[in-house]
Amino acid sequence: MANPTELQAKSSGRGTAAEISSAIANRHLLGFLYDGHLRVVEPHTFGIIREGRHALCGFQVGGGSRSGEGVGWKTFYVADMSGLRELKRSFKQSRPEYRRGDRGFTSILAEL
Repeated sequence: MANPTELQAKSSGRGTAAEISSAIANRHLLGFLYDGHLRVVEPHTFGIIREGRHALCGFQVGGGSRSGEGVGWKTFYVADMSGLRELKRSFKQSRPEYRRGDRGFTSILAEL
Protein backbone atom coordinates (compact mmCIF):
# COMPACT_ATOMS: atom_id res chain seq x y z
CA MET A 1 0.00 0.00 0.00
CA ALA A 2 1.19 3.50 -0.78
CA ASN A 3 2.28 5.75 2.03
CA PRO A 4 1.02 9.36 2.30
CA THR A 5 4.21 10.85 0.87
CA GLU A 6 3.98 8.61 -2.20
CA LEU A 7 0.38 9.66 -2.81
CA GLN A 8 1.31 13.33 -2.68
CA ALA A 9 4.14 12.80 -5.13
CA LYS A 10 2.44 10.50 -7.63
CA SER A 11 -0.79 12.21 -8.62
CA SER A 12 -1.40 11.52 -12.32
CA GLY A 13 -2.16 15.15 -13.10
CA ARG A 14 -5.27 14.19 -15.12
CA GLY A 15 -7.55 16.21 -12.88
CA THR A 16 -9.65 15.09 -9.96
CA ALA A 17 -12.96 14.61 -11.80
CA ALA A 18 -11.31 12.62 -14.59
CA GLU A 19 -9.38 10.49 -12.10
CA ILE A 20 -12.48 9.65 -10.05
CA SER A 21 -14.63 8.99 -13.13
CA SER A 22 -11.95 6.73 -14.60
CA ALA A 23 -11.63 4.76 -11.37
CA ILE A 24 -15.40 4.22 -11.27
CA ALA A 25 -15.57 3.19 -14.95
CA ASN A 26 -12.63 0.79 -14.55
CA ARG A 27 -13.56 -0.40 -11.04
CA HIS A 28 -10.17 0.64 -9.71
CA LEU A 29 -9.50 1.56 -6.11
CA LEU A 30 -8.69 5.18 -5.27
CA GLY A 31 -6.03 6.21 -2.80
CA PHE A 32 -5.93 9.67 -1.23
CA LEU A 33 -5.28 11.61 1.95
CA TYR A 34 -8.31 12.89 3.84
CA ASP A 35 -8.46 14.37 7.34
CA GLY A 36 -4.81 13.45 7.82
CA HIS A 37 -5.34 9.77 7.02
CA LEU A 38 -4.51 7.65 4.02
CA ARG A 39 -7.73 6.20 2.54
CA VAL A 40 -8.17 3.34 0.08
CA VAL A 41 -11.68 3.36 -1.34
CA GLU A 42 -13.88 1.44 -3.79
CA PRO A 43 -15.53 4.42 -5.54
CA HIS A 44 -19.25 4.00 -6.30
CA THR A 45 -20.83 7.44 -6.88
CA PHE A 46 -19.30 10.79 -7.79
CA GLY A 47 -21.23 14.01 -8.22
CA ILE A 48 -22.63 17.11 -6.56
CA ILE A 49 -24.44 16.80 -3.25
CA ARG A 50 -27.22 19.01 -1.89
CA GLU A 51 -24.75 21.50 -0.37
CA GLY A 52 -23.40 22.15 -3.89
CA ARG A 53 -20.09 20.42 -3.22
CA HIS A 54 -18.43 17.72 -5.30
CA ALA A 55 -18.39 14.47 -3.34
CA LEU A 56 -17.46 10.83 -3.65
CA CYS A 57 -19.43 8.04 -2.02
CA GLY A 58 -17.46 4.85 -1.66
CA PHE A 59 -16.63 1.87 0.47
CA GLN A 60 -13.37 2.38 2.37
CA VAL A 61 -11.37 -0.86 2.38
CA GLY A 62 -8.10 0.37 3.87
CA GLY A 63 -6.34 3.14 5.70
CA GLY A 64 -7.43 5.10 8.72
CA SER A 65 -10.01 7.65 9.73
CA ARG A 66 -10.59 10.28 12.36
CA SER A 67 -13.52 8.27 13.76
CA GLY A 68 -11.40 5.13 14.03
CA GLU A 69 -13.67 3.26 11.61
CA GLY A 70 -11.28 2.39 8.79
CA VAL A 71 -13.71 0.21 6.82
CA GLY A 72 -17.20 1.01 5.58
CA TRP A 73 -19.39 3.36 3.54
CA LYS A 74 -18.24 6.97 3.57
CA THR A 75 -18.85 10.21 1.72
CA PHE A 76 -15.80 12.35 1.00
CA TYR A 77 -15.75 16.00 -0.07
CA VAL A 78 -13.50 16.13 -3.12
CA ALA A 79 -12.06 19.55 -2.18
CA ASP A 80 -10.73 18.01 1.05
CA MET A 81 -8.83 15.19 -0.71
CA SER A 82 -5.14 15.42 -1.53
CA GLY A 83 -2.76 13.14 -3.38
CA LEU A 84 -5.62 11.48 -5.25
CA ARG A 85 -4.45 8.48 -7.25
CA GLU A 86 -6.25 5.82 -9.24
CA LEU A 87 -4.67 2.56 -8.09
CA LYS A 88 -3.99 -0.44 -10.33
CA ARG A 89 -5.87 -2.75 -7.99
CA SER A 90 -9.46 -3.35 -9.04
CA PHE A 91 -12.63 -4.61 -7.40
CA LYS A 92 -15.05 -7.01 -9.09
CA GLN A 93 -18.46 -5.52 -8.43
CA SER A 94 -20.41 -3.01 -6.42
CA ARG A 95 -21.16 -3.74 -2.79
CA PRO A 96 -24.46 -5.64 -2.28
CA GLU A 97 -26.05 -2.73 -0.39
CA TYR A 98 -25.20 -0.20 -3.13
CA ARG A 99 -28.06 1.37 -5.09
CA ARG A 100 -27.61 3.49 -8.21
CA GLY A 101 -29.15 6.97 -8.27
CA ASP A 102 -28.15 8.02 -4.74
CA ARG A 103 -30.69 10.68 -3.70
CA GLY A 104 -28.08 12.48 -1.63
CA PHE A 105 -26.64 13.75 -4.92
CA THR A 106 -28.36 16.50 -6.91
CA SER A 107 -26.20 15.64 -9.93
CA ILE A 108 -24.40 12.35 -10.55
CA LEU A 109 -21.33 12.63 -12.75
CA ALA A 110 -20.24 8.97 -12.55
CA GLU A 111 -21.55 5.85 -10.85
CA LEU A 112 -21.20 2.09 -11.03
